[in-house]
Amino acid sequence: MYRAIIVCIDFRDHSFEESIDEIKLLVASAGATILDILLGKRDRPDAAMFAGKGKIEELAKLVSDRKADLVVFNHAIAPVQQRNVERLVKCRTLDRTSLILDIFAQRARTHEGKVQVELAQLTHLATRLIRGWTHLERQKGGIGLRGPGETQLETDRRLLGFRVKSLKRKLAIIEKQRKTRRRSRNRRGVLKISLVGYTNAGKSSLFNRLTKAKSLAANQLFATLDTTTRKLAYVNQTEFVMSDTVGFVRDLPHALVEAFKATLEETADSDVLFHVVDASSRSAEFEMKQVQTVLREIGAESVPQIYIFNKIDLTNLKPGIQRLSCGTIKQVNLSALSGDGVEQFRELFPELLLLTDWKKISEKSISVLDQQVS
Repeated sequence: MYRAIIVCIDFRDHSFEESIDEIKLLVASAGATILDILLGKRDRPDAAMFAGKGKIEELAKLVSDRKADLVVFNHAIAPVQQRNVERLVKCRTLDRTSLILDIFAQRARTHEGKVQVELAQLTHLATRLIRGWTHLERQKGGIGLRGPGETQLETDRRLLGFRVKSLKRKLAIIEKQRKTRRRSRNRRGVLKISLVGYTNAGKSSLFNRLTKAKSLAANQLFATLDTTTRKLAYVNQTEFVMSDTVGFVRDLPHALVEAFKATLEETADSDVLFHVVDASSRSAEFEMKQVQTVLREIGAESVPQIYIFNKIDLTNLKPGIQRLSCGTIKQVNLSALSGDGVEQFRELFPELLLLTDWKKISEKSISVLDQQVS
């Protein structure tokens, strides 16, 4: 198990404290032990060392004293910055993007998930080859796959390009199969519900409660990576399916969003989204906004949403359904863990599924993004 030191630099970010909590969860989810957290403040990143030479020298001493073998930056850092830091601290260094990709690689279970993660990793690696790996620029003789006069870096780029194309072809086949299943559902008039939300909001726990499935539900980030779909019982003669999706996180790496586009587009094709919120989180409002950002990026911002405030057993919120004076739904309060409010939520399904104009719910529901969780 890696022994890690986390580096968090405050660039006058209003959510800095919350980001520290999150990076600690990310590092723990990756399986590393956190030895210490090095904090600092700057107006802007240092071009060579990101945190500045003085702070990195302080980091080097901390690594030596605590016998750490991993440094994790709570930021996306450039390849040249990463290389310079590693040279000075003499320790493996990861940025936030690499850490999230590593967690995704650990969590992937299905063939599709593994292909998507590998594509994201190679896309991220391509930027490191171009800008950071100067030791690969040396000339080597052409052996096997290398062309005449081709440098090692050029060979690596070419081989990486071949693999990326191969993975994209595999994903194209998977997406074709997915579209076939989607058309079949649409012909049968099956309504599709997707659970979305920030990672660790309790989506899988709620999914298991509602569908009696056995999706992995754990108190860790990205416990669910591969989408799980279950058909629920008929409600007023209406058949519907529910999907548990991967959780979102702040500054989700673009390479991951691109690689998982086919999976995420299933969300955009839903009839309604159950937006699960961790009601006990002190940064719930920020997390909700981050989810909305990702939904816009995947083209799902227009899909109607019902906000579900989960984990009320850790708050003063009462279970139940809150409505506006016009009768439309404001929010649902429940605890997937204890079951409080879940049955009341189930009773809501006939009303939800019989409504033909979901836009009315979306437009009339109170935007809880503008409200503090009380």
